[in-house]
Amino acid sequence: MKIDLTHTTSGRINAALMDARRASGSTAAGMVLTLVIVTDEGSAYDALKAANDASREHPSRTLAVIKRAGRSPRARAETRLDAEILVGSDAGSGETVVLRMHGELAAHAQSVVLPLLLPDAPVVVWWPDNAPLHPANDPLGALAQRRITDAVTAESPVGQLAQRAASYTPGDTDLAWTRITGWRSMLAAALDQRPATITGAVVEGESYNPSVELLGLWMTNRLRVPVERIVTGGPGITAVRLRTQDGEIVLDRPDGLMGTLSMPGSPDRMVALKRRDTAELIAEELRRLDPDDIYASAVRTPVDRLREKLPAEPAPSTEAVPADVAAPARVTAKLPDAEPAAAEPAGPVPAGPEPTDAEPTPKKPSAKKAAPRKRSTS
Repeated sequence: MKIDLTHTTSGRINAALMDARRASGSTAAGMVLTLVIVTDEGSAYDALKAANDASREHPSRTLAVIKRAGRSPRARAETRLDAEILVGSDAGSGETVVLRMHGELAAHAQSVVLPLLLPDAPVVVWWPDNAPLHPANDPLGALAQRRITDAVTAESPVGQLAQRAASYTPGDTDLAWTRITGWRSMLAAALDQRPATITGAVVEGESYNPSVELLGLWMTNRLRVPVERIVTGGPGITAVRLRTQDGEIVLDRPDGLMGTLSMPGSPDRMVALKRRDTAELIAEELRRLDPDDIYASAVRTPVDRLREKLPAEPAPSTEAVPADVAAPARVTAKLPDAEPAAAEPAGPVPAGPEPTDAEPTPKKPSAKKAAPRKRSTS
């Protein structure tokens, strides 16, 4: 059932919802939460479809807030609320109200949404795109126990993670984090089956993908080992490698559908790691409404702790890797080679058989970096 209301109010919308329930023969609401979607006309269809699919697992009242402030002075001066009410099969297992706010009303969306919230039920606010810098301080976000953003829709997805870390408030989460649930579960299960000391890790995936970065930050935070970031063509995350003394534990998913788990001393196994759609991600987030402390610790880990490497770059070498690029473990391995250079006197160096050894300033980093290259070619 579909009901269109123009120049309406929140009270009339509530009355229309009651009439629609009576007409459909269901006077009891039976809904567990209110999902508020803040979006625009271009993204409204996909967001509502995902919410309706998720409502089959979590019956909810969905309020889609579409702000249309208008560009012309006349359009901005016209304050109006239009509503589209969907009940029954058109709204999944709940109710859907599309609120189009015109003029100055768009700046006071919370005053329209507040009377439409289900009484004594949790509130979740979801921004499919264009999320505020501080979701918890947003007027609509302040009404919610759970606030969902999606860093992948930002202009700088990886840079958005730093903003999410700076503005984090208990109850915040991001769909970039939800997308790696399967990877985290598989890696944790692999280490439960074969306990081992992890000495290093590698994450392979698309560039500028916040889920790849979050997976690397999570491993950095939980394993306390250096994590290397390798850029591939995707889709999404393509592989994770955990280095142990017995060999590598590898979880590889080159096609975005099925993954292969390889562990030393065990046969390879196929695992389900299909890339999930938005409806499945939203349904997962609605299963828990308490603060996600693991996400908080991962997103607050500085992104620059990951060492990004392009696939065309040669493999690092203990003889030729510069000190400002090498990982901490590799720097330790280079220390014996670097000791003679560090022990050089501060004064001028006598000329040797090679002209390049007669540099008047032997303390310069370029002179130290050149020494390993001379030894490797001799």
